[in-house]
Amino acid sequence: MQVDIPADRSPAPQPLVQHSFIRRLTTFFVRLFERYTPDPYVLAVALSILTALLAALLAPKASVTTIFTGWYNGLFSILAFAFQVLLILVTGYALSTSAPVRAVLRRLATLASTPKKAIVLTIVTVYIASFLNWGFGLVVAGLIAREIAQRIGIDFGWLVAGAYSGWMIFSSGFSSSIALSLATPGSNLNIVQKVTGQVLPLSSTLFTPLNLVPAVLLLIALPILFCAIEPSQTDAQVANLSATEEPEKAEPPRGPATLARRLEESCVLNLVIVVAGIIALSCIWGQSGFSLDLNSVIFLFLIAGLLLHWRPIAYIQAVNRAARVTGPLILQYPLYGGIMGILISTGLADVVAKAFTQFANAHTLPFWNYLASLLISLFVPSAGGHWAVQGPFAVPAAVGLHASQAATAMGVAYGEQVADMIQPFWALPVVAVAGISIRRVMGFTVMSFLLGTVLFGAALLIFV
Repeated sequence: MQVDIPADRSPAPQPLVQHSFIRRLTTFFVRLFERYTPDPYVLAVALSILTALLAALLAPKASVTTIFTGWYNGLFSILAFAFQVLLILVTGYALSTSAPVRAVLRRLATLASTPKKAIVLTIVTVYIASFLNWGFGLVVAGLIAREIAQRIGIDFGWLVAGAYSGWMIFSSGFSSSIALSLATPGSNLNIVQKVTGQVLPLSSTLFTPLNLVPAVLLLIALPILFCAIEPSQTDAQVANLSATEEPEKAEPPRGPATLARRLEESCVLNLVIVVAGIIALSCIWGQSGFSLDLNSVIFLFLIAGLLLHWRPIAYIQAVNRAARVTGPLILQYPLYGGIMGILISTGLADVVAKAFTQFANAHTLPFWNYLASLLISLFVPSAGGHWAVQGPFAVPAAVGLHASQAATAMGVAYGEQVADMIQPFWALPVVAVAGISIRRVMGFTVMSFLLGTVLFGAALLIFV
């Protein structure tokens, strides 16, 4: 027998579920970003102009000559670090696209039978990959999102946004540029050593309750957040991946078996580099102790990628594909270096940093540096380059207030990873691999930004 439900009672709960405040807020941001977000290159140019104008108005050493020379010098002063960053991304991409890693991703994707299971799986997978290496996590984010979207109907922007949000842990993980720089004696970015003579081991930055507790909480909170903001069926935009290009696979050998072809196909050459790399790292770590810096992280992913691709030509093809993904970063990185040059040469960075720290004490300095970092990261979205801007002011402030150097530095790192949820610079590799416009993605990640702002800010007040 069919039971009739009174009309005045049945519709009431449904709108509350489908149109809750958090979902309405997310819809607002999605529509806002879809309509007004320019191409990231255009944004970089706009930020360059805005920085120059702010410097002219607020900076103590601003002049036409200082602004333009600072901008020009900054364009090229960042190139060495930019090349390290790009190598991390290229080697991470090459490793992620190897057959064994792709097989693992496909296997994981089969576990996602519903949109909610898919978003939880995606966030957790990218989170773990990003904690190990930020470049690896970026590429895994795009690849696993594609694998899942090919299997189930799902709002692709929401899924890719969840994948990119899982990357928000990168500055808290093993490839944290700031933490690794402070743990590397003689590093150009080891500002703490230059000022105080101290080298901060990873045990004082990464392996502390200040870092690990919010990291665990973020892993729990992000999937809950994205399940709550899942687009309704009427708002969902399901991807048609058949219309996009599938990530390329290594081309099979063609032509006659010449000596050159045999060398390209020989695993011996890859094994020589792998064995030599293991021996070199063993010697270096045997002399100075085990430590992970930018160079060793790059090298580890290089030899792992060579080993998993097995043949030299397969690895060459993977690197060629990675170069296409990193193309937009190559174009934009010098522009952000120019912004950094204006901030430093005119003293504008000093103005911003001091504005947030002038009321700080030993306990609150890391928190105020975190807030300053959130703002500065919008103009300098690079953890290492960002530390080069903010570190020269944060470290002496910590010395003067007898604050924790490690907590102050991690406050800067946290601001970087949280602000990147609304700064599209680092989302470019993810959307390039996934094959989607960045505009819809950033509308969802602004919610991740709000969550991260509160979570890491609270940690800096509680655990310092």
